[in-house]
Amino acid sequence: MPQKIALACDHGGFELKESLRRSLSRSDYEIIDLGTHTTDSVDYPDLAHELARAIETGQADKGILICGTGIGISMAANRHRGVRAALCTDPYMAKMSREHNDANVLCLGGRVIGPGLAEDIVREFLTASFQGGRHSRRIDKIELR
Repeated sequence: MPQKIALACDHGGFELKESLRRSLSRSDYEIIDLGTHTTDSVDYPDLAHELARAIETGQADKGILICGTGIGISMAANRHRGVRAALCTDPYMAKMSREHNDANVLCLGGRVIGPGLAEDIVREFLTASFQGGRHSRRIDKIELR
C-alpha cells in the first residue's frame, strides 16, 4: 500500500508545491493535494491546520507544507497534538528530522529553496525512518500533557 502524502501551501509556496506534486506523482506515493490551487493570496494557518488534521485523523501518513519561508506554516502545524513539523533547508536536516525526531510533516520555504534542492530534501524525508531507542524517550517529552 503506497504511503499517503498530503501537500498544502499558501500562495508563496504554490509554485514549489506544484513542482513537488508533479515529481511525487511519478513515484509510488498517493498524493493528497489540499491546496492552495492558485497564486491568489491565502492565509497559511488555514492550510497548515487542514494538513495537520489530515495527519491527526490518519487521512495522510506524512505531510509537506510550503509557505514563503516555511517558518509560519511550521509554527501553525506544530500547534496540533501528534504533529511534528520540521522546517528543513537541506537533505541532512530532513533525514535527521525523521531519524531522530520522528517528524511527520516537512516544511519548506518556497521563496528560500528551488525545486531541485526541494526534491532532494523531500526524498530524504520520505525515505528515512525513525530510529527509535533513546530518541523515543525524547519524543515523548515534546508534547506537554
